[in-house]
Amino acid sequence: MQQQIRSLDSLTPQLSTRLIGQSAQGRDLTVMLFSDGVFGSDRHKLKVLIFAQQHGNEQSGKEGVLRAAKWLADSANVQILKSLDIALVPQLNPDGSEVNQRRNGRQADLNRNHLVLTEPETQAIHRLFDEFGFHLTLDVHEYYPYGEEWKKTGYRRNTDVALGSCTHPDVDLALREFSNQKVLPFLMDRLRQFGFKSFVYCPGGPSGEDYFRHSTFDINDGRQSFGIQQTLSFIQEGMNGEDLFEENMEFRAQGQFRGIQSLLLFACQNADEILQAVTQARQKMLEPASGRKLTLQAEHQHNNQELHLPLFSYRTGHDTLVVVNDYRPVVKATAITNLPEGYLIPVENKALLDWAERQQLLHTPLPQDAAAWCEQYFVAKVDSIDFEGDMVIDPQIETYKVKQKIEGDDYVFFPVSQPKGLLIAISLEPQSMLGLATYESYRDLVEVGQFYPILRFVKPSPKKP
Repeated sequence: MQQQIRSLDSLTPQLSTRLIGQSAQGRDLTVMLFSDGVFGSDRHKLKVLIFAQQHGNEQSGKEGVLRAAKWLADSANVQILKSLDIALVPQLNPDGSEVNQRRNGRQADLNRNHLVLTEPETQAIHRLFDEFGFHLTLDVHEYYPYGEEWKKTGYRRNTDVALGSCTHPDVDLALREFSNQKVLPFLMDRLRQFGFKSFVYCPGGPSGEDYFRHSTFDINDGRQSFGIQQTLSFIQEGMNGEDLFEENMEFRAQGQFRGIQSLLLFACQNADEILQAVTQARQKMLEPASGRKLTLQAEHQHNNQELHLPLFSYRTGHDTLVVVNDYRPVVKATAITNLPEGYLIPVENKALLDWAERQQLLHTPLPQDAAAWCEQYFVAKVDSIDFEGDMVIDPQIETYKVKQKIEGDDYVFFPVSQPKGLLIAISLEPQSMLGLATYESYRDLVEVGQFYPILRFVKPSPKKP
């Protein structure tokens, strides 16, 4: 793969390559930067990031991205770079790829690591994102439809390329509607024109055993972690081979390529509209937090729609449609809170400050009137709550005004009015079902009968005359 990249780089004036990091076992992580100028320097151009093979046993994503690179290197397609700067990372998990396993060289699932960022591979892709502030991202995967539970029903999934958008309720509504009403229909229609079966990405078990939803709204994966920063962000899921390796690779790789190509063409044709929508959504993040809301907990809900799921029948050997009644396409907030102006993390909590550094969060001097406007949570008890089939902690809290003196040397202040403001709040609120406290390494943040160590700065904004 690296040899292919070097060869393409030497022959393509519009391409430059560089290392963005190394894997857990020391293999190079390479990005291919396509631009007709200096990459990322033209603020009028849309910046696109496409990355693949977070899971090492999903090989066709890498192959599809490499085909997209060859397509972009063709002089006949150079026109697309007049409106787009395009970054391609063909393989984020080379260690897993070498042995064809899902996890990385330290047995971590990279696509569940984008919040805590403990792995060098996820750290690398987020450093790249932070450097350029991409407006549009695509995370390329594969799904496996051949499990025994499905075979028992006589059917299996039969979508060549499934596509999904962001579902977290705090991703800007205009971006979510644009994704679902304009982008996904365009991609699916074009894939079908090339002979690939396409459908919305909707995980769920065999009919009657599990409900169907539009993937997760957790912000720890490659799609939502960028989406929560008000990015037009998508996931693409090709169908894996039955051997979870190389079976039917030519068809699989071509399907992945056509999905990537279709997204790039849509982006080129709609670059100004996408740039405007993303810019407006991000500007809202920089406004004062007063009056803004944050989703703490949510659930997948029905909206009286039936899902006509495309399947393959083992009995007939043909495609069919099965009606799924337990279809929950809506993510509805069930608990919300007011955003504070920022959070104060104790300097003695090295684990949290290390996390903030990995996320490259912006911090500022402690507000002079912090003592007057800070509040603190007291953990009265800890219950549990269902999150997409897993039980996570659900602390019951009481809120108090802080009475002790707050010294600038004792805390680091992270304002919410910054590009990652929502990520900060979702991570640090103890009742957030997606927060750091739900991870084993941060479980000691929430202890019954103790004050939560992170303070909220809640000074209200001046009233308008």
